[in-house]
Formats: sequence, structure tokens, C-alpha cells
Amino acid sequence: MPELPEVETTVRGLAHVLEGRRLVRVEPRRADLRRPFPQDLGQRLTGARVTGLGRRAKYGLVHSDRGDTMIFHLGMSGRWRIDPEEPDKHDHLLLETNEGRRLALNDPRRFGSVDLVPTEALGQFEGFADLGPEPFDLTAEDLQRRLAGRSAAIKLLLLDQRIVAGLGNIYVCEALHRAGISPKRAGGKVSLERLRRLVPEIRAVLAEAIEAGGSTLRDYVRPDGELGYFSKSFLVYDREGEACGCGRPVKRFAQGGRSTWHCPACQR
Repeated sequence: MPELPEVETTVRGLAHVLEGRRLVRVEPRRADLRRPFPQDLGQRLTGARVTGLGRRAKYGLVHSDRGDTMIFHLGMSGRWRIDPEEPDKHDHLLLETNEGRRLALNDPRRFGSVDLVPTEALGQFEGFADLGPEPFDLTAEDLQRRLAGRSAAIKLLLLDQRIVAGLGNIYVCEALHRAGISPKRAGGKVSLERLRRLVPEIRAVLAEAIEAGGSTLRDYVRPDGELGYFSKSFLVYDREGEACGCGRPVKRFAQGGRSTWHCPACQR
């Protein structure tokens, strides 16, 4: 699933093509993805000018001068294609700008979503209502308050979007390793000193991944068709049996229905 860096990379790529342009074509090619397309999507956005793009957690935002914002989620396999040479059967939403640029939301598994809400009501959107702070806005003290009294493992709590918005499995594994914190440690028992190491590492690993264009895993590619290459920098993720920087082997175990990679020697 595309995580925060992949969505941020996508939004930045779309901004070069969409920002300031007028939409002359907005065409859903099917009735639904994970849920139905808004019935009036084409009517409300055709002719609108894109005033800006943004991101909230793992959602991309396309703001318009009509006071509407299109919210997209890439699900498991979604990606935007810019100026595709040939149509694809999995292109489920087509956009065209007044400059003749074409974009296609491609989603083979159809776990993504597209919503349209009044911009002034973004905070009330169902998907945003319970989200925690963005990782780049998080402080160690705030995270400590959010983890207080929690007995669940720190790894699982960091994946809880109500505690921190946008974090996913890849970057939590990497950040915990960089901070030297065991993914099994109870969240409420992680000291403030350790959290003051962890929060900067969360920010750093996300920033580095964004700079690298994200991680190419399974179906993800950037809107320009290029592959993200942060996966070449993984220290533990998907490296079971390989040597950690300390020389000990990276271990993998199941945690909360997902795989967790870590170094038992480095992470306590």
C-alpha cells in the first residue's frame, strides 16, 4: 500500500500538471472503486480551476476555485498516470486540463477511493475526523501523552492513525530501528528520552523517502512513471536474515497481522 512518502510524492508530481489549470474533462470510467464515485463529480469539477494540492495522512487533496476539494486515496495498488500514451483498462478516472495534459487514476485492485467535499468542511470528512497529528507536526511530549497508559506494542500504536496520521509499516519499522527501540515494547512504557530519539527519526526517514520518490513495492510508481528508490536504503524492512549494521541478522515476526522486521541486538 502506498504510504505517506508515496502519497506526498504523488501530490507533488500532480501539482506540476494541475495547479493553476482548469479542468475541461472529469470522467469516471466506472461507478465505483472501494466505494462509489460522487455522482456529481464531473458536474462540480468540470470547468473548475485547481487552486492547490495537499495531503492529509495517506489522502491526496485537490482544491478547486469552486470551494470543493477532491480527496483521493490510492488504496493498495492505485497510482496516477500523467499523459499516458495508451489507455488502460484499470484507468478508472480521467482528468484533462485546459493545456491538454491528461491524467488517469489507475487502480487494478480498486481499493482506492475518490470523494468530493466542500473545502470549508474538510475537517468533518469522515476519513479525517479521528486522525492524529501529522508526523512532521508531532513532538515527543505529544506522543508521550498519546501513548500514556497503553499496553499495546509501540509498533502497533504507531500504526494507529488516531495516534499519528499517515505512518505505515515500512517507515515505522525503519524509524524504530534507527531509534534503537524494540517494536515489542509497550507504548506506555517508552520513556520520554527514547521518544525524543524516535520522533526525529520518524521525521528523518519520511523526509528521506520523499526525497527518494518513495519506495517501489509491488505496484507503486511515481506519477511520471519513475520508480521510487528509497527501498535501496532499507536497514531492516524486508531484510530478514541479512546483516544489520551491528553484524547480527535482521529478524522478522508477525505482529498485529503484519510482518515486523527488527534487530533484537540493536533494538531494546
